[in-house]
Amino acid sequence: MSRRGVLAAGGSVAVGALLTACGSSNDSDPGSDSAATASGAAKAPAGPWSFTDDRGTTVKKNRTPAKIVAYVGAAAALHDYGVECAGVFGPAKLKNGSPDAQAGGLDIAKLTLLGNVWGEFNIEKYAAMSPDLLISHMYDPKSLWYVPEQSAKKILGIASSVGINVAGGVPLTTPLQRYAELAASLGADLKSTANAAAKARFEKSSADLRAAAKASGGIKVMAASASADSFYVSTPSSAADLTYYKSLGVDFIVPDKVEGGFFETLSWETADKYKSDVVMLDNRSASLQPKDLTGKPTWAQLPAVKAGQVLGWPSEPIFSYARCADQIEALTKAVTGAKKVS
Repeated sequence: MSRRGVLAAGGSVAVGALLTACGSSNDSDPGSDSAATASGAAKAPAGPWSFTDDRGTTVKKNRTPAKIVAYVGAAAALHDYGVECAGVFGPAKLKNGSPDAQAGGLDIAKLTLLGNVWGEFNIEKYAAMSPDLLISHMYDPKSLWYVPEQSAKKILGIASSVGINVAGGVPLTTPLQRYAELAASLGADLKSTANAAAKARFEKSSADLRAAAKASGGIKVMAASASADSFYVSTPSSAADLTYYKSLGVDFIVPDKVEGGFFETLSWETADKYKSDVVMLDNRSASLQPKDLTGKPTWAQLPAVKAGQVLGWPSEPIFSYARCADQIEALTKAVTGAKKVS
């Protein structure tokens, strides 16, 4: 498995090596009159469509894209604004068939699943869909997340693509705004009652977290991920959500041997190197959870773990105001209720 694959499976944030072209992409396909067909979904504006993504690529079409394929987290964000995708790739379904947490509110039974694990992407099925647009996150300025490096050229040659930067030191508000802009271009009404309420809730939850952090008395938080062989301690500057929480006053552990600007990798023998009052533990399905770590003595001896102050952390947030407000509210509750134990 490549380093990107290791990070996707266990590390909290990833850096990529898949290069995609920058510039301008013009597409003259006829498209469709609507961006989605679900009840209450967004309705695409008439006329030509264009969007400039975070690679600097401008995609142009005669009509608003109708058949959209997206990384599952991107599709989940668009869904929250009322824009529906036809297909997804990335962790959407658990082994028991139920939706992965990264699918958010998506009805995966109604979607074409092109790949569910790292490195998996069914190119033939994708081409047969005749997609108008592919959308994904970027953890690197020129990478599309979960588009396999070995087949990227073929995949990206089938349809236009859009990438939204979600790392590189940008605060959470930046990808949130960019996904909202993308959703609006595809027909979402950002002024609708539901969308306006979600943004207002995000802003209130942010203010509440700022107040809680200020009143916490020095509560220290560690963001981490766990795999069978390693414990990854994230640096807050590596992730959009952690960067934002730090700006609101949350006091994070900053590891001193960061690899590639993202995290420090510790063996389980040294996993107790850093002490904190709260542990935010990566809760993606590919990462180990507290129930899986009972046999790791260093985990059990962490002050926050002994105190029961462990918070599930979606290290790949769904970039909609509603989903991010959920996580901020959970972090506020954890900080407010935590005891100083480190």
